[in-house]
Amino acid sequence: MGSNDFVTLFFLVAAVLIFLQLRSVLGRRTGNEKPPFEPYSPRDLAKGPGSEDGKVVTLPRREDAVADERFASIDGFAKPGTPLNDSLREVVKHDPNFNPKEFLNGARMAYEMIVMAFADGDRKTLKSLLSREVLEGFEAVIADRESRGEVVKSTFVGIERAEITQAAVKDNEELITVRIICQLITATYDKAGALIDGDAEQVSEVNDLWTFARDVRSRDPNWKLVATESEA
Repeated sequence: MGSNDFVTLFFLVAAVLIFLQLRSVLGRRTGNEKPPFEPYSPRDLAKGPGSEDGKVVTLPRREDAVADERFASIDGFAKPGTPLNDSLREVVKHDPNFNPKEFLNGARMAYEMIVMAFADGDRKTLKSLLSREVLEGFEAVIADRESRGEVVKSTFVGIERAEITQAAVKDNEELITVRIICQLITATYDKAGALIDGDAEQVSEVNDLWTFARDVRSRDPNWKLVATESEA
């Protein structure tokens, strides 16, 4: 046997030994193996991810859940199907952050601040809470009172009731009207200190309809008083 034949025979024997060794390590096919997974096969694409036997489970969208939650707060505040409920829902569509209970809490605080600032002639506080038109009216009354040397002394007893009566969105402006019934002690004195109006000891009931507004395009979350009306 020549040297070339010996080399050929050597490699042939080596190949057979390597094959037998791999066969013992990897095992043999039995016919029961699962077919190889093909992630982009037509069958798997038809099923879709997260599905079983072609049945796709659709999860609720986050934005739908948030919208339902916002409208639930409206339905818990005003009876569904009423004009007030419909108008508050319209406000929420333009201003997703609007919450009627939170707004009403803020309106109660603003009411007390405005009433007391008006009595004290505090123009700085009024400027931050009133629209330009309402501020001009309040300042005119304060200036007239000051020109006569009159002084108003008020004690805010508390708010008996506060409720939203109307809501609307007009020209990108939210408008919320609130009826507020409060108890107040107020007395006006002339420059000589004589009582000319009110009673320094008697608690009076005040019934107001105030309208607050806010531009839905503004990043400023604060509302301003744009209209006032007193009810008998």
